[in-house]
Amino acid sequence: MKQIAFPLIFLFTLIQFHCRAFGKDPYGVHLDRIKTSPQFDREREQFVNRRPDVLEKMRENQSYFSLVFKFLFGGDKNRRPDLRLPEEKPDFAEFLKPDESIKFIWFGHSTFLVNIEGQILFFDPVFSGSAAPFSFMVKRFQDAVVKLEELPPIDYIIISHDHYDHLDMPTIEFFKSKNTKFITPLGVTSHLKEWGITEDRLTELDWWENLNVGKIKIVCTPAQHFSGRSGMNGNHTLWSSWTVIGEKERFYFSGDSGYDVHFKNIGEKFGPFDLTFIENGQYNPMWEAVHVLPEQTAKAHLDLKGKRLVPVHWAMFDLALHSWYEPAESLEKEAKKHQIDLLTPKFGQLVKLREPNAWERWWKQFIGNE
Repeated sequence: MKQIAFPLIFLFTLIQFHCRAFGKDPYGVHLDRIKTSPQFDREREQFVNRRPDVLEKMRENQSYFSLVFKFLFGGDKNRRPDLRLPEEKPDFAEFLKPDESIKFIWFGHSTFLVNIEGQILFFDPVFSGSAAPFSFMVKRFQDAVVKLEELPPIDYIIISHDHYDHLDMPTIEFFKSKNTKFITPLGVTSHLKEWGITEDRLTELDWWENLNVGKIKIVCTPAQHFSGRSGMNGNHTLWSSWTVIGEKERFYFSGDSGYDVHFKNIGEKFGPFDLTFIENGQYNPMWEAVHVLPEQTAKAHLDLKGKRLVPVHWAMFDLALHSWYEPAESLEKEAKKHQIDLLTPKFGQLVKLREPNAWERWWKQFIGNE
């Protein structure tokens, strides 16, 4: 009997853990409150983009099974690197020193740490070994350059949306015992509460709403994407980009987004930006509605009136059919064409915005060697 019971208990525990990773959609008073958002379609019972039917149109000419087959068995043969990608151990003591200019550290994909006017902001932190509810799926290329325990104190974690490669349950749970606060788009705090983060540490915003933190203003700005963690509960939480405005400098983070007028609108309202972090990777013409192509990454940066561009959402997870280095190669060509100042740090490299930086195009050493 014990021989049968142990595997069943193990299986039950495994399922329970991964069900927890699904999080929990908004309900009750919380749901009633977010339903008042202009972004919430009461007829569809979900959040929608500026063009409400953009997702439906994207799916019209796509076969789900064909796409899954291509993802599992097709695509470029270099979708994952064969060798460990270059990295630097972050100098957190230097990162934390007071400075009049922005400092940041990129950890791969869309995870990056920013020091702006003394506020330490952590965007879409994912330190798990995979970006999926099951650890054998969507495994990262290599371990994070530091462990969570090595990070400096974080003032705010800012989340763009609830997909696994942006909202990571084990990473969030690490911060349960910390003083770190969280800022999310509407509805996403429901997941965080399910994972043990107390409500007094949570702030959620609708598009164009803002929060003043010390000397900076954090604005929830639009994006064109979708949400959901279980595969069935789509668009019950909002997705966003983020604008951070300091007294001396400002920056923008796109989150995940297809190209639309919101980039120009944000640029007109809050630009010019000293720095933009814009997704560039995990794209395909089939899902252009929800992920920009490299030429659109460049166009978005110009719409935003950006001065320097950092490509994110690449080089850590295999979520598309292109080679892992194609996003950087393609965007470099666009940057040359449009004379964009393209910043391409290694994982863990400390970047000081106002100091001269020699930007090594570090991925090129791997092309042709895989």
